[in-house]
Amino acid sequence: MSSLIIIGANGGIGRQAVDQALSGGYRVTALVRNPAKLPITHPNLQIVQADVTRPLSLSGLFAGHDAVISAIGVSGGFSDHPTTLYSKGALNILREMKQAGLKRAFFISASAVETNPLLPFLFRLASRYIIQKLLANMYADLRLMESEIKETDLDWTIVRPPRLTDAKLTGNYRMAVNQFLKNGLKISRADTAHFMLSHIQSADMFRSIVEIGY
Repeated sequence: MSSLIIIGANGGIGRQAVDQALSGGYRVTALVRNPAKLPITHPNLQIVQADVTRPLSLSGLFAGHDAVISAIGVSGGFSDHPTTLYSKGALNILREMKQAGLKRAFFISASAVETNPLLPFLFRLASRYIIQKLLANMYADLRLMESEIKETDLDWTIVRPPRLTDAKLTGNYRMAVNQFLKNGLKISRADTAHFMLSHIQSADMFRSIVEIGY
């Protein structure tokens, strides 16, 4: 049985990853800052209180696992405050992975960290002059996170979803590996989790940035 670490397990994508992984027969260690926000039980689930910004809280937790899914995220919608959650969190995750001899990891980023030239004209304008401005601090930290991940020799995949929805799992979406996805305007959190769980062993996506969308 494969064993996963899912970080940010009580968030939208994280919770979907936990539910789908358990349904798929994985053993899951779910890392959350507040375990009360993940009120589920399962014989293959261990819930651990941890904070990616506090490296000591991660110590020893990664040993014996096969892959990491990082679904950490700031809360507050379009309230953009300075943050180091993504960059500091990634550094601590990567450090703990190396200590545990763990190679495979997924990190959630966002498609709007770069302006996709394949988007329709009005969406490109909105991405560059509205979304990137409104969430400037978050995207700056996501870019720093991505640069840190790229410097490692681990088998990482950076996932860049577009606008996230709460629609149901379909398993039917498109992806672009190390290139822009044409007209990928939205995807559900459920399908974002499905993508990661379906490509844990996909060597063609190691050390790659993947855009996904419908």
